[in-house]
Amino acid sequence: MGDKKFSLKPKSFNPFGDLLGLSFSMCQAGQSLCKLEVADHLLNPHQVVHGGVIYSMADTGMGAALYSDLAQGESCTTIEIKMSYFKPVTAGQLICETKIINRGRKVATMESEIKNNEQLVAKATGTFYIY
Repeated sequence: MGDKKFSLKPKSFNPFGDLLGLSFSMCQAGQSLCKLEVADHLLNPHQVVHGGVIYSMADTGMGAALYSDLAQGESCTTIEIKMSYFKPVTAGQLICETKIINRGRKVATMESEIKNNEQLVAKATGTFYIY
């Protein structure tokens, strides 16, 4: 496993992630690290980062971590994600660290931690189908 290459270049892999301003600094061996700068267009009416932005970071980070562990010809898709939000985010940088915690032949489980200024603001656990 793990022979797929993942491009870390912006605007090359995920158009939706590009729309959010998401960028990857690491994606290998079943792990990924992505980040984004909080900007006004990511805030909800209460001037807090929209939960969907944080969810999207986790979902994309999980897909990338698993993608780095897939064999040639394999692909993956999200089955479900459970998201827990702990603290509101109004400014700064969000960093999402993801790792595979279990990988079977057809289903993998990942975990993402999202931090703002080194403080844990959300955590997600997700399962993906491998086909």
